[in-house]
Amino acid sequence: MFYATYADTRGNAYVDEHHAAVGRVGDLFIELAPEQMIPLPAGASLVLMPERRAVGLTPNGAFAPLANGRYALAALLPQGYTRIALPAYTGSGVTLPLFGYTAVAWHDDQFYVAAKIEDKNLHKWDPVYFNTPELQQLVAKRRAEMPNNRILAQLAYCALEYGCFTAQNIFYRRYEGGIPVSNACNAACVGCISEQAADCCPSPQGRIRYQPSVEEIVELALPHLQQAEEAIVSFGQGCEGEPMLRADLIAPAIRALRQQTGRGLINANTNAGYTAGIKQVVEAGIDALRVSLNSCIPANYQAYYRASTYTLADVARSIRIAKAGGVRVALNLLAFPGVTDREDELEALISFIKDNGVDMVQVRNLNIDPDRYMALMCHSQGELYGMEQLADILRSEVPGLVVGSFS
Repeated sequence: MFYATYADTRGNAYVDEHHAAVGRVGDLFIELAPEQMIPLPAGASLVLMPERRAVGLTPNGAFAPLANGRYALAALLPQGYTRIALPAYTGSGVTLPLFGYTAVAWHDDQFYVAAKIEDKNLHKWDPVYFNTPELQQLVAKRRAEMPNNRILAQLAYCALEYGCFTAQNIFYRRYEGGIPVSNACNAACVGCISEQAADCCPSPQGRIRYQPSVEEIVELALPHLQQAEEAIVSFGQGCEGEPMLRADLIAPAIRALRQQTGRGLINANTNAGYTAGIKQVVEAGIDALRVSLNSCIPANYQAYYRASTYTLADVARSIRIAKAGGVRVALNLLAFPGVTDREDELEALISFIKDNGVDMVQVRNLNIDPDRYMALMCHSQGELYGMEQLADILRSEVPGLVVGSFS
């Protein structure tokens, strides 16, 4: 039996053994099935959803709010886990912060979550390897090596204050390290994590306030490419806007880096709306792009991204330019149970992948208030297949497609 859980305002979590666990997909309540549940993974957090009353399933099979004062309990998952269901609740309140709220249940004397492991290659992003005791010392060491590098100063703040893993990797000198360069954007995403309109919710982090130089980019990226294990440098981080708007900096930096080393991969995380910028970095020799999108239905895409100067058709054109230039392209699919796994969304996604030659889909849990997102998604219809089926459906429909969480 998977039992309902709830929280109180004092930060305590409880089990309600009179109700079975319930989740939510889109606007629908579902009973959580054993095959949808895994033990709460290491590195996950449990959080209270304020002003939202938890819902459970009664012994006679009815969805019912729990007693007053019993608020919905949610889990925030570490990287590599795909959310299958949202927490079930009634009521609403202040717009929730930008987290990926996941349903929680109690079973066999431990917490379980409605999720699946989407990628077996989890060790590089295991929270145990970040925020380590030596991080402060490594930050000080790198800052001393590059005292005038403003990007490194930004990353030091991101590493220590925000706990950003890609920022910390620059100091650990391993795997994927982020290099923020752009303080502007051509979209106004409802769930933007670095700049929010007042009608949504506070941004969890600030955006960079300067324009770096090509020399600063090269100074920071070169030792990482030359020395880091499985080295990747990535433009397009949470503390910046759209990196392709600064292709005038990124393209010459790529050329300068490749004149000095062929080691490692150069990547950009982008909305791919600025096709001229994509063309510049492709011609300069970028290795990979990760293109973020929430939907391949134009109306749903625009409702979330609120793009000001481009459309989803421009995104597709950018991907085709990149593929023609030999660049590996992955989609960062911002996934939301009850939307992403609907029939028409899947059909549009599969067509987009096939038409544009996408190599990989990286599933990302969309961080947003569930009610706010559902109010935007008015164009998703058809059968619900379930997030647990998403990867298998994509692989069967697009032979050779890689589906996971990591590059």
